[in-house]
Amino acid sequence: MKRDYYEVLGIPRHADADAIKAAYRKLARQFHPDVNKSEDAASRFNEIQEAYDVLSDPDRRRQYDQFGHAAAAGAGTGSGQHYTWSNVGGAGGGFGADDFDVGSIFEDIFGGRGQRPTGHGFGRAARGRAAADRGGDITEDITVDFLEAVRGCRKSLRIRRGGTTQTIDITIPKAVKDGSRLRIKGSGAPSMGSGAPGDLLLRVHVRPHPYFSRDGLDISIDVPITITEAALGTTIDLPTLSGEASLKIPAGVDSGRRLRLKRLGMEDPEGRRGDLLAHIRIVAPHELTDDQERTLKELGEDLPSPRQGSPWS
Repeated sequence: MKRDYYEVLGIPRHADADAIKAAYRKLARQFHPDVNKSEDAASRFNEIQEAYDVLSDPDRRRQYDQFGHAAAAGAGTGSGQHYTWSNVGGAGGGFGADDFDVGSIFEDIFGGRGQRPTGHGFGRAARGRAAADRGGDITEDITVDFLEAVRGCRKSLRIRRGGTTQTIDITIPKAVKDGSRLRIKGSGAPSMGSGAPGDLLLRVHVRPHPYFSRDGLDISIDVPITITEAALGTTIDLPTLSGEASLKIPAGVDSGRRLRLKRLGMEDPEGRRGDLLAHIRIVAPHELTDDQERTLKELGEDLPSPRQGSPWS
């Protein structure tokens, strides 16, 4: 029976992303088969890698916390990659993720000399041959709506790969930015020899939203109010990413003032959440009745001028 993933990494169940990565780095350095020559090093390393693959992915970790190893097994392997192939035109079958890919983390751990475990056929010589035979990368553009980028989504993309047109289903992570580049390992052009396939590189374009904009994890929205509401204050229902929220506008608010609603912005895959920023914009009426114009003139005569002191004096 598989050991609990938290037990494998030696961390509590409430550990954050930094603690998970730190525990993984420590254990990977200790049990990497190119460093540790004990008989069980490779199996321990695989166990550590599997635990990290699940717990470092927020969605897979959530499933694991709820359903245990059954959920983790159902999510598949591949270091958190979420994609499936289906053949659309021409010959060729499906192609999944690499079964073992530790990536750049081992270059960091071993000072640029990171190697995959020799037990998997990835010693220095084997890795050199695989790199020489590696397939080319494929670069594609994908466009998502603003709210799809905020919440994350699944998208299907048709690409030419190995002489055929294929469809790949891609998970776009939440809080992805316009211009971001996503790398999906092993999903590029197949090798002409026995090497690994290249990668699929996605350039993400985000369509603008009609009234929301973003700055980091914060979401901004312009809030038009009347001069009466600005002078006397009011409470309005404000649209947010998850419905409506009540916004209290203080009396005497100036146009351009920014009111902040905590934790109503977007959330990133690590659980960090931004705020909603309401930018006040006072809108003067374009047409007035005679009575309204007379009332405003009388009010204006009683109010102090805002143009006092330098440079107005």
